[in-house]
Order: sequence, then C-alpha cells, then structure tokens
Amino acid sequence: MVFLGGIMFSGIVECIGKIIAIDQATPIWRFSIESIPIVADLKIGDSVAINGVCLTVIDFHSSYFKVEVVPETQRCTNFFKFQVGDEVNLERSITANSRIGGHFMQGHVDTVCEVLAIKLEDSAWLLTLSLPKSLKPYVINKGFIGLDGMSITIIKVGEDNFTATLIPHTQAVTIAKTYKIGSLINVEIDMLGKYIVNYLETTHAQSI
Repeated sequence: MVFLGGIMFSGIVECIGKIIAIDQATPIWRFSIESIPIVADLKIGDSVAINGVCLTVIDFHSSYFKVEVVPETQRCTNFFKFQVGDEVNLERSITANSRIGGHFMQGHVDTVCEVLAIKLEDSAWLLTLSLPKSLKPYVINKGFIGLDGMSITIIKVGEDNFTATLIPHTQAVTIAKTYKIGSLINVEIDMLGKYIVNYLETTHAQSI
C-alpha cells in the first residue's frame, strides 16, 4: 500500500476501543487499548487516531495495542480524564488509495471543548459546545470540524459556542452515544482554515 506524505486521517471512525490499562508512573503516560478489528492490521510504528489524537503504536498483542502520550498531548486533550474501562474512537491512518468520507485531519487536537447542550431534532442530535475566542476565526457555518476524531459539519456559530449535528449512524457507532452535558471533547480545527488565517495575518503584518 502507498501512504500519503505525512500522517492523515479522514474523520470516519472505524470502531470503538476500550482502555484496559493506564500507566502514569512516568511523565510519558502509556495506554493499552483493546480493539480486535484494529489490532488485526497493525504493526509497531503505525499511527492510530484515538479520540482524534494521532498516536504511535509501540506494542501490540492479539487483542490490544499500546501507545505513549507525551506531556503536550496530555495538556491539549481529554486524555487526562480517562479511566480504565472508558471507550474511545479509533481510526487508522488513511492510504493514498483511500476514499475520504470526511475531511483531511492530522490528529493534532487544538483544544478541549465542553458540551453545553444536546437537543433532539427528529432522530438527529444538535450538539452545542463551548468555543474559545482564539478558535472562533476558524469555525464557520457548514464548515468541517473534528470532534473526538469524528468529521462533523458545523451548522451554527455563536459568540462563544458552536452547534454541530450528529446523524443516527454516528450516534450508534461512536462514543458520541456517551456524551452528556459537561462532557469534554477533543476538537481539531480544519487545517485549511488555519493556513488561510495565518497567511492573511502574516501578509497584513508585512504590509504595515
């Protein structure tokens, strides 16, 4: 198989895994994740998105694999709240011949946002999350956003929050079914927006 330059994901969760061990004895944490569908096609050094966080497989066995979580990742993600038995979204990195069902994601989480409201609209969910002021320029109506590794469409942007909608399939096959008011979710902004805003800010600064 031919792989893309750099590690990329599509935001289409392959399966749910379960945390079966956590080792926080050193500054670099180690997590063991149980997932037979993922382990069947893994090797040491592969990248797996766990709740949208790109991590490297350091060991694997017949039913689980291990990853390491450095301090920067601990600070930027919801990994600090994990306990043994918790479920996580899993996606292996895409290949050059993969269909992109969602949007390009790097697995580089920008921040953690809190679930403020969950509203039922027919069989769909309207999920409202907090939005830090620093990220608002990158969040647009009908734009993409990564939520715990899921490629989701934004339907409304407020002053300090945004709302996304989850179809019934996403509710059923991801950890979204565990969400409640106060849940903390990993958020990755669409990288195209980051590049555009950075270019405009840099160009403006140089013209002054």
